[in-house]
Amino acid sequence: MGNLVCRSKKDIQSSSRSKSKRINNNNNNSNNRSSQRKFNITEEELHMQALSMALQQHSQRYDGGGGGSMSRRIGGSTSSRRRTLPDSVTVEDKKQDPNLLENIKCKKFVLVHGGGFGAWCWYKSISLLEESGLSATALDLTGSGINLIDTNKVTTLEEYSKPLLDYLENLQEDDKVILVGHSSGGACVSYALEKFPEKISKAIYICATMVLDGQKPFDVFAEELGSAEVFMKESPFLIHGNGKDEPPTGFMFEKLQMKGLYFNQSPAKDIALAMVSMRQIPLGPVMEKLSLSQEKYGTGRRFFIQTLDDHALSPDVQEKLVRENPPEGVFKIKGSDHCPFFSKPQSLHKILLEIAQIP
Repeated sequence: MGNLVCRSKKDIQSSSRSKSKRINNNNNNSNNRSSQRKFNITEEELHMQALSMALQQHSQRYDGGGGGSMSRRIGGSTSSRRRTLPDSVTVEDKKQDPNLLENIKCKKFVLVHGGGFGAWCWYKSISLLEESGLSATALDLTGSGINLIDTNKVTTLEEYSKPLLDYLENLQEDDKVILVGHSSGGACVSYALEKFPEKISKAIYICATMVLDGQKPFDVFAEELGSAEVFMKESPFLIHGNGKDEPPTGFMFEKLQMKGLYFNQSPAKDIALAMVSMRQIPLGPVMEKLSLSQEKYGTGRRFFIQTLDDHALSPDVQEKLVRENPPEGVFKIKGSDHCPFFSKPQSLHKILLEIAQIP
């Protein structure tokens, strides 16, 4: 996939010459674009490709075809570092610093989705990162996206995180990545920091479960969903994959709840993409207490991105997370729901680049 391109139309002053002017302008614009950009694709075309791919994968998942991961690419003191970005940054306003790549030591991003999502949710971020000359890989966690493993069989955080752990383990000895985790995928990032601290240059949590040692990822969402004990007994969203008389294996919200919790500021087309792509969330991993050491996890460079119109993880809860487990830097996105890669992709992208440039 290519770039997100916004183009302006010149006013046509004479209707008798409008056709020829349009032809000339189109030719000139085409020449300019070819000299400035390698690709030319509108945001609408980009989204339609992602939606088409998601529909194909959705069909493959239930027909028994396909497999693997959608991990290919698509197409001073910092303790008080806090930034709040405006509601939006348009593509046409985005001017890249010519020295950007020279200022970024680690150019490889690995994107980890949240519960129920998959690699598909990062399609805008992947496009923007690659447009900036960086590498971006999105992974499907076990039982997510087009990973064909039955979600009901995923019972531990280690199992759930296996595609990420395998990826990090197979990196070259001196190779490092910037690890980005969204929502409950933050627990996978923390787990990876504990396992492979030497492989992770920076860890970025996007409205994510940046929990303390001994905490469960689910605890972060207790304000919205209630305590784990109450949720396990009373939630109407529980899934009993091994039979009604057996303990629940996962949960999945109804579409109406998902729209209200996750996508209250997201474009309708991205909500449509999510509705055909979301899968149930395995219960075991989010109910597991993390074991995090100061010697490994504690040495990692962590950053947190807060989303200020988030209905799934409120700004107050996010503020509590960074207060109790202070990261190196905190950034904020105004007007973003729980999914800034949909609702505020350019604002998210600017923050990712800024964090990548921090020495």
